Amino acid sequence: MIGKLTGTLLEKNPPEVLVDCHGVGYEVQVPMSTFYNLPAVGERVQLLTQFIVREDAQLLYGFGSAPERQAFRELIKISGVGPRTALSILSGMGVDDLAQAVSLQEAGRLVKVPGIGKKTAERLLLELKGKLGADIGVRHEAANDAQADILQALLALGYNDKEGAAALKALPKDVGVSDGIKLALKALAK
Repeated sequence: MIGKLTGTLLEKNPPEVLVDCHGVGYEVQVPMSTFYNLPAVGERVQLLTQFIVREDAQLLYGFGSAPERQAFRELIKISGVGPRTALSILSGMGVDDLAQAVSLQEAGRLVKVPGIGKKTAERLLLELKGKLGADIGVRHEAANDAQADILQALLALGYNDKEGAAALKALPKDVGVSDGIKLALKALAK
């Protein structure tokens, strides 16, 4: 419905901001990661938004980047995770940190976010696996195309992202794809 707002920033009251768009003021809830990057009051601002309609309210959430909005959308799809919890998660950790925590299945990083307990963290890790570009964080660690290909081969063989990343770290930097796969499999077999 409302996908983007561009206007003048009138108020900043964490986590809410007021954006004037040609005489109409929109109250927008934003994660702290977006809030810290907002311009000063009175300056022009652009936010990507997610409009949520409930029985008792119509709420608008704003984000400074497309990956942040996409992460929010994925989070609110999870049973038991509402917009406030999703906003809290994105305020407590960046999208890259969240993606890395999901890739490496690190529930401890999610539990540090206020309002996220152990069970919720484990459910988030399970539900987000393979979404939000969760394995992008590990794939960015691949220094070159050969390492990216080796990681893809390991994932195709059934190893998880954490095992694949650990195997890549043990490989020489200039190894070829076929030799790298052999060495990685030997390292994982230990």
